Amino acid sequence: MTRLPAPLTLSCPAGSGAVRTYGAHVMSWAPTGFDPVLWVSSRAKDSVGEAIRGGVPICFPWFGPGRSGDLKPAHGFARITEWKLADRTSDNDGAAATARFILTHEDINPQLRSVFPHPFRAAYTVAAGAELSMSLTVTNTGPTAFEFEEALHTYLSVGDSRRISIEGLDGARYFDKVTQQQQEQAGPIAITDETDRVYYSDGTVQVKDPAMGRTLTVAKEGSDNTVVWNPWTEKSKAMGDFADDEWQSMVCVETANVLDNAVRLDAGESHTMTQILSVSLNSLLR
Repeated sequence: MTRLPAPLTLSCPAGSGAVRTYGAHVMSWAPTGFDPVLWVSSRAKDSVGEAIRGGVPICFPWFGPGRSGDLKPAHGFARITEWKLADRTSDNDGAAATARFILTHEDINPQLRSVFPHPFRAAYTVAAGAELSMSLTVTNTGPTAFEFEEALHTYLSVGDSRRISIEGLDGARYFDKVTQQQQEQAGPIAITDETDRVYYSDGTVQVKDPAMGRTLTVAKEGSDNTVVWNPWTEKSKAMGDFADDEWQSMVCVETANVLDNAVRLDAGESHTMTQILSVSLNSLLR
C-alpha cells in the first residue's frame, strides 16, 4: 500500500492546524493555548484508497450509502481522492492561515466517476486560527441539473462522551438511523448508547464538555442538517480502524445537506456550505 504524504501545516499566532491534499482532509486544529479540538483514531489508516478515521473527512457526492442505500464507497469519493492545492496564504494580521483545494470530475477514478456522471468543480477553503473555518463550494459545470449530498464529518475530541451535553437542537426533528424512526429532540442530547441521528436544523450547536472544562461551538451556513454520531461500545469493537474504547473520547457533530435536504444544482449554479468551529473555556463545567 502507498502511504500518504505528510499533511500541510497551517500555522499563525492565533492557532494552528494540519490538512492533507488527500481528501482535502483536515487532520488537526487548536487555537493557541488550547488542547486539540479534533479527534483522530489511534488506528486510523494512512494509505491511498483508504478513508481516514478522524479529523474532518469530506462526504461528497453522497452520504453513507447514499439515498438509494447501495452506493460505494461509503460517504462518496471525495475523501479518498487527491485534491489539488490551489494556494496557501496568511492574513496580514496573522489571524489565520488558509489553504484552498480544488477537485473536479476529471480528478475522479473513472470507475467511481461512472456512479456520479456529472461534471462539477468543488473548491474547499480551510482557514485555521482562533477559529477553524471550512467552506465547500460545489459548482455544476455541466449542461444538466444534478443532486448531491454533502457533509463535513467533524470528529470532536471530548474528555468523556458520556458526560457531554449537546445543545442547540431542542425541538428539532431528526431521523434516528439506529432505530430507523423519525423523532423530535427534547432538551440537550446526552450520549447514552449508539447514536446516529440526522437532525433537520440549520442552527448553531454547542458541545458542553465538563471533563475538559470547555465548550465547542459548531456554527454553520448553507446547511440544513446536523448529524450527531457516536458508535458506543459494540460498533467500536466491530471497526478495524477504531480502538474498542475510543468512543469515550469523541463525538461527531457534522454540518450536512443529506437525505431530503440533498442539494440540487442547475447548470452553472453553485452552492456553498460552511462550518466554523470555536472553543471556549468554562471553569463552571469542571
